[in-house]
Amino acid sequence: MTTLGCALFATRWLQAPLYFGLVAAQGVYVYKFFNELWHLIHHVISGHADETHVMLAVLKLVDVVMIANLLIMVIVGGYETFVSRIGLQGHRDQPEWLSHVNSNVLKVKLATAIVGISSVHLLQMFVDVHHTPRHDLLWGTVIHMAFIASAAILAYMSGPMAAHEAKARAAKDAVKDALKDTGPTAVIPAQRDGGADGGGGVGGAAAVELSSGAEERIEAAGFPARKVLEMFDEGHLRAPEPQVITRLGKVDFVTRKANVVLLGGPGTGKTHLAVALGVRACQAGHRVLFATAAEWGTRLAEAKAAGRLRKELTRLDAYPVLVVDEVGYVPFEADVAHLLFQLVSHRYERGSLIVTGNRPLGRWDEVFGDSATASATVDRLAHHAEVVTLDADSYRTRRLDLDSTQVMGAGGTGSGTGPATAA
Repeated sequence: MTTLGCALFATRWLQAPLYFGLVAAQGVYVYKFFNELWHLIHHVISGHADETHVMLAVLKLVDVVMIANLLIMVIVGGYETFVSRIGLQGHRDQPEWLSHVNSNVLKVKLATAIVGISSVHLLQMFVDVHHTPRHDLLWGTVIHMAFIASAAILAYMSGPMAAHEAKARAAKDAVKDALKDTGPTAVIPAQRDGGADGGGGVGGAAAVELSSGAEERIEAAGFPARKVLEMFDEGHLRAPEPQVITRLGKVDFVTRKANVVLLGGPGTGKTHLAVALGVRACQAGHRVLFATAAEWGTRLAEAKAAGRLRKELTRLDAYPVLVVDEVGYVPFEADVAHLLFQLVSHRYERGSLIVTGNRPLGRWDEVFGDSATASATVDRLAHHAEVVTLDADSYRTRRLDLDSTQVMGAGGTGSGTGPATAA
């Protein structure tokens, strides 16, 4: 906040003496209440009070109490809304209305309180109708109806505002729930670039439209499918330790403009982790763009052919995280290798890269086809990077072995001791 902004914001304390002045007015009404009560008791004891007199005196007491209630709402609610929080959350004596008070609610409550006070005044007139001029009765009724009409209009106008606030609270709760447990059932269409702002809805009934824009960012990222860290099977890993995956899940590498390099054989979960980290980054408010290494090469080659390679690299700066999947499965042509080097070089200390590959960094010359280009790429990529090697058996192979074992077990459940006969 700027100095001018701080100074303007501090002027809210000028209202504090006003509320303390209303506290003094509250004291005046306390005095008035007990004064009226004493006169009522005195008249009743002395026998000078008939039923009408008692009713009028009680209505006066009710009137004083209702005005005092109005004052306390203005004092406490107004001070908390416009000056500073009082900090009553969790207090056993916190008023029910204060938990959801705001300027809109306060206006409606004040309007209803004024209608109540006006009702008491009008009732006093009708109780003592024989001593009340007809002119006063007429105008008292008109004024009371005006109060009712104004309160009704104010309540009607506050309806859309309250609905909007409730919707905002529900959306905020949905964001919290989605961040706690992002289900894997929503599949993201393979939209490779959603433009500057992203957009579109997520397919599937389980998708939730988050007000924070997380879902829009996830869709625009172009992930092949929704993956989350909670669904990653860390038990099959021989390396790294689970704490490494947990640390990466905080996605603080994005703010540091650092990289994550995930290395390992096929089926070890590299793409799953890369997508899951990308989803976490989207939920943290960062824009992400996903593509395989071959797709990045094609994209950059088309930009170069159109004479806008530099503009394309600059445009990608709008994405704090780029995911480059499947480095090493297919050797690059010389032009593609050089373009990928330019991408890594341009992103160096500008933004984060999440890269997956099936070969150690020392063997990337086999992929780039040129040791100098590979060495320069690895040097920039790994300088500010968390290099994680996933050591595990292939998930797909393990599933295949498990299915085969289950089939063999099902075939050998007969009562004979000999080998099972294939159908």
